[in-house]
Amino acid sequence: MATTHRVWTYGDNINTDLIFAGKYTYTISHDPAELARYALEDLDPQFAQAVQPGDVIVAGRNWGNGSSREQAVTCLVAAGVKAVIAASFARIYYRNAINSGLLVIQCPQVLPLVETGDSIALDMEQGVVTAAGQTFTFPRLPESVAGIVEAGGLIAYLKQSYRG
Repeated sequence: MATTHRVWTYGDNINTDLIFAGKYTYTISHDPAELARYALEDLDPQFAQAVQPGDVIVAGRNWGNGSSREQAVTCLVAAGVKAVIAASFARIYYRNAINSGLLVIQCPQVLPLVETGDSIALDMEQGVVTAAGQTFTFPRLPESVAGIVEAGGLIAYLKQSYRG
């Protein structure tokens, strides 16, 4: 079933320092709500105040390159971001996102079609994203990875899986 989401757009090579500035890594608490207040601060100062639960980031190539800073995922999850759709992801960021329950979708065709504030539709079951009247398929997540995202992260998934 498709769900509709508001879009935030960014370009290529958005590194972890632009997503969550390193200057805060050891100076603020690691409370997710506090981390969310600094999400994308140096890239888009309005983002943290204006993002709404369910919003989606659409970006270019190499989203999340740089350090393995987990706060670069945690701040987006805490801000309510539903997914990041990008042309490509840095390997470590992709893994951190899955482990934290942030949906990451590789679909390079979407960015040129949308602007911040537009809406897109996602159908995770079918592996389809619809933007500007065009529909694109993307590889559906393997069942185990989809389970981690749906559970809200790896720890939550493991807790659900090993009740007993």
